[in-house]
Amino acid sequence: MKLNLALAQINTKLGDVEANLEKHLAYIEQAKAEKTDLLVFPELSLTGYVLQDLVAHVAHKPVDDDPVFKHLLNASRDLDLMVGFVDEDSRHRFFIASAYLSGGKVLHVHHKVYLPTYGLFDEGRFFASGDSVRAFDTRFGRMGMLICEDFWHASPPYLLWLDGADIMLLSSASPGRGLNDKEKLESARWVERVTKAYASMFTSFVAHSNRVGYEDGLHFWGGAMALDPNGETIAHGPYNEEALTFAQLDLNQLRRTRARLPLLRDERINLTASELQRILQK
Repeated sequence: MKLNLALAQINTKLGDVEANLEKHLAYIEQAKAEKTDLLVFPELSLTGYVLQDLVAHVAHKPVDDDPVFKHLLNASRDLDLMVGFVDEDSRHRFFIASAYLSGGKVLHVHHKVYLPTYGLFDEGRFFASGDSVRAFDTRFGRMGMLICEDFWHASPPYLLWLDGADIMLLSSASPGRGLNDKEKLESARWVERVTKAYASMFTSFVAHSNRVGYEDGLHFWGGAMALDPNGETIAHGPYNEEALTFAQLDLNQLRRTRARLPLLRDERINLTASELQRILQK
């Protein structure tokens, strides 16, 4: 089975949800023209990143009668979508979130678990932390979503792997920092190493969509990637410009890789659980 994937690295307008929605719909039309099955947008793709006091004003609910999501849900009848937004719960806590839409329905919503609040990051002042990491079923198999800092910690992708995710969808608003001797941003090099490691360690497909552009002094570098279960790069988007990067995932590669390298078969979950319990009881 083949999955035609597209990764949209876009430049968003801070706080302008209507303008960002229009860009989403334009990219959806481009992806449809290329017979895309799944289109993945970056972290907070509907809102912009440095929201601060704008958080409550840009929150939307992934439901049919929401003025923004009604258009995206309708569009998801033609291709599956992963979009980034600010979610609000019934007690008015706000979350950095990703929603997976398919066939006019919401299949899953992930709330960002790890909120960086150090250096140039200030997310913990304005958002609540998510409290679950779950895989979910799609028409292409079982998937999982993580957002930026989530995949700087080993536990979220590990939990997705154990929960059955064969495709990990990573979204980010990763700011550029530092240059190495090859003129590549240090932050890009770090992210690419981590995503490649996850694909290899978990013998799974990994796809990463990162935003581009400038916002409140931050520079976002793009560089979308899709990797196969061998850790090999299937597609790589350009740096520092808006782009739609296409990749075809041969889902049969899961069987070929895992037959040769049965890491999932040999994983000792009970050992992990017992040792974690021991550590927690110290």
